[in-house]
Amino acid sequence: MSSPSPSAAETPAERYPFHDSALPLDKRVDDLLSRLSPAERLSMLHQYAPAVPRLGIGAFRTGAEALHGVSWLGVATAFPQAVGLGASWDEELVREVAEATSTELRAFHHHRPAAIAPDRGPNSLQAWAPVLNLLRDPRWGRNEEGYSEDPVHTARLGEAFCRGLAGDDPTYLRAAPVLKHFLAYNNEDDRCTTSSGLRPRVLHEYDLAAFKPAIASGAATGVMAAYNLVNGRPCHVSPLLETELRRWAAPTGRQLFVVSDAEAPSNLVDPEHYFDDHAESHAAALKAGIDSFTDHGEDSETVIGRLREALERGLIDQADIDLAVRRQFELRFRMGEFDPELDPYAHIGTEVVDSAPHRALARRAAAASTVLLKNTGLLPLTDPTKKIAVIGPHGDALFEDWYSGTLPYAVTVADGLRARLAPAGGELTVHEGIDRILLRAASTGEPLNGTAFDLGDWGLGVLTLRAADNGRFLSVKEDGSLVADQAVVKSWDVHETFRLVDATGAAAGGTGSATEDGTDRGAVLLQSVLTGRYAAADADGTLRVTAEDAAGAERFTRELLRDGRAEAVAAAAAADLAVVVLGNHPLIHGRETEDRRGLALPPAQEDLLKEVAAVRPDTALIVMSSYPYAVDWADEHLPAVLWTSHGGQETGHALADVLFGDADPAGRLPQTWYRGDDELPHPLDYDIIQAGWTYQYHRAAPRYPFGHGLSYGAFRYGELEVDSATVGQDGSIRAALTVSNTGSRPGTEVVQLYVRPLEARYQAPRRKLADFRKITLAPGQSRRLVFDLPAAAHLAHWDVATGAFTVDPGRYQLLAAASAEDVRATVQVTVEGPAPAPRTVLGRRTAAADFDAHRGIALVDATRETGDAVTPAGSDAGSDAGSEAGSEAGSEAELLFSTVELTGAREVSAEVALEGALEGAAAGAELEFTVDGQVLATLTVPPTGGRYAWTTVTATLSDPPRGVHDLRVTLRGPLRLAAFTVA
Repeated sequence: MSSPSPSAAETPAERYPFHDSALPLDKRVDDLLSRLSPAERLSMLHQYAPAVPRLGIGAFRTGAEALHGVSWLGVATAFPQAVGLGASWDEELVREVAEATSTELRAFHHHRPAAIAPDRGPNSLQAWAPVLNLLRDPRWGRNEEGYSEDPVHTARLGEAFCRGLAGDDPTYLRAAPVLKHFLAYNNEDDRCTTSSGLRPRVLHEYDLAAFKPAIASGAATGVMAAYNLVNGRPCHVSPLLETELRRWAAPTGRQLFVVSDAEAPSNLVDPEHYFDDHAESHAAALKAGIDSFTDHGEDSETVIGRLREALERGLIDQADIDLAVRRQFELRFRMGEFDPELDPYAHIGTEVVDSAPHRALARRAAAASTVLLKNTGLLPLTDPTKKIAVIGPHGDALFEDWYSGTLPYAVTVADGLRARLAPAGGELTVHEGIDRILLRAASTGEPLNGTAFDLGDWGLGVLTLRAADNGRFLSVKEDGSLVADQAVVKSWDVHETFRLVDATGAAAGGTGSATEDGTDRGAVLLQSVLTGRYAAADADGTLRVTAEDAAGAERFTRELLRDGRAEAVAAAAAADLAVVVLGNHPLIHGRETEDRRGLALPPAQEDLLKEVAAVRPDTALIVMSSYPYAVDWADEHLPAVLWTSHGGQETGHALADVLFGDADPAGRLPQTWYRGDDELPHPLDYDIIQAGWTYQYHRAAPRYPFGHGLSYGAFRYGELEVDSATVGQDGSIRAALTVSNTGSRPGTEVVQLYVRPLEARYQAPRRKLADFRKITLAPGQSRRLVFDLPAAAHLAHWDVATGAFTVDPGRYQLLAAASAEDVRATVQVTVEGPAPAPRTVLGRRTAAADFDAHRGIALVDATRETGDAVTPAGSDAGSDAGSEAGSEAGSEAELLFSTVELTGAREVSAEVALEGALEGAAAGAELEFTVDGQVLATLTVPPTGGRYAWTTVTATLSDPPRGVHDLRVTLRGPLRLAAFTVA
């Protein structure tokens, strides 16, 4: 049955033109907007837009989380994490997952009351997904939310997810996809104050490239701005919202609805200090292109009051408000709010939630995203009558992440294997490999909470304590009391993590002595990771986490009741095969607001693995994690290693399917797995080119490369052929090859096509993904694959000299590969066309940010509204809210401008700014222009009165050179350089 619009406040006595579905959409929006008073229009700018009963307009809220299933609204089908979906390399599968997610979102919208603020409108159909941030640094706390480190791969899966959410109806949306988070957001530590430095090449070739296809194709309906800054300017006031995103969307004829991230508008004043007051900051965000303010929770008046003040002060005008409201209502019309009788998705009922088809899809998705990293013949398993030991903290547990829905049920690895073995008479033993201890309070002699605890060791001294009597986690309450009442660890502030420290404050770990001399042996203190406080006894003996330091803390004696590792090792020794399942907890050591410190497995897990493998060489490791680990020892010593993300409710069935060969391990890595001794760049160095990030630029051999994954089939690649060995700069290449399964089993292969220039005049990537195809072949089957590669799309680079994508003439190599490092066939093509001219600087303004290479710089904002500038990293000229890291901090920086035509040059002028008085080292603020070691000019930079107070300094060139040279510009002192002009 068709349901009435749940957001309709009441039926108006009069029908208006905006009710007429036969009218063009823009005319309906025009009419509705004209009937709203200025105050009503202003009220629509908050996340919770109010109802307008006199017009029959219901309350509306932006935003439902739908990253890998509906989340935060209750029980819903849980699919693999986004990084797991990325590992599938399967656009059709990703589209199906999104379709199932949006179908369930429709059920929650029509039939389930909102859990938060039920009087503020129904659950939203605007889906805040997918996340298209690139997985540049695998230590990012939110790594699980992205698809890939590669922009082509991310863009294709992201567009597929958008299309699955939106549906196929030409008029109405099943759900409205919103891309997250624009732009260059890949660190959590201090995320609201750090700045991502994006040189133009990185901006256009990498970060923007992930977002553009979904917007330009019309698949996405909106974008969420990111918390961070880019080049010193907060993303919520970025000019790129208009100059790039909305420019891409314009040809589609649809408006792009841009929302803020939670509390980010307030961050513009505090903690970013980018604006002096909230009226000014909110006005700037609105004018930059933010259409809806997610801020102050359900409190609309605070945000609307700030915008009202901005209107009264003349910082915004009614046209700015109307434009944002217009974009909102266009989306609401498209979601069927005003045409419930015509909405093709209004009939969807609650029966779709966790339905049998969705369960089957969850199982298929989890199997398709499983990656076989190593296999020397142990897999697939062929004898279900064997005895298998499942070992490790993830062997009989599934974990939800922050954006997971509530699992309807959980099929663990142990459950899946048990179901596979039982009918054949096989035997399964399960051991977590963790200790059970008793913590006895010294003051009373009583055990903590009257029970023993199973000790989860997550590394870095962080532990969870699961009560043996009820299986629930110990948690610190608001009053400091300790209660074992949490079935899962899943809350914004994690109250369930602790440290056991000795009396000196040193980490004591889970077992063993507390002090070296043996005195007070086994005595430990219990410290909350969340609050930093220690458990202490009240006057009545009640234990609460209230002590500020170790001196006032209760002492506990540890008694080891069960040696988990010893029991697990014994179980492995008695089995025919061990399956060790290790990994992360998605809410501990790497999550939203917290980056990882490194790539190593928790030492307790690594030690468990080594001891199990020592007694049972036939050991398969399953890494179940939100991100890559450095599994060097496992790769060198074990016969089989697999990876899966946290795969949702059907994880165990899917892994059993893969282990026994009922499903081929069809996943491939969506990001590089680095070695443990590989020193990664600084987390805040976003210059992937110069820092050496991702498979495109990283030089050291990885443990497992991007795109890696093994099949139970065996594949032979034929010769890579092209239709022509030459192509014009605006032409296209057709490449083809035949792939054959030469193995004895069916198999799935992801054929990856990379490109690289052989004669680049710029720092080019080692190789760059251009296309990929996922195919499944029976034994002996072959398939001919054809790839069409427009040169402008796949051979171009961003030319900083011209400010546009350019295809250089010369030789290029196409590489057909099974991974970024496993190249199977190559062919060369030659691009014909005029050679690029030297960079012209005479008589034209050259932006400082348009360099070819750099040393020791930070990219910063030229003004609050627009433009970039360059300053020495670590100088006082950097943004208040943080400057680019990864470069050596200091007072000197250098820019390189390659192949510059200098014939006729006589003088140089530079646009500079210098804040403050010249004192001490600042007195040396200057610019130096050199060619081939010869100083052409030195320009002294005077104080200008502020970072945005620009002036021009000029100098005559001494002995000006002729011809083409590499020009170097050295910056000394805390100055800012926006541009220079040679005359």
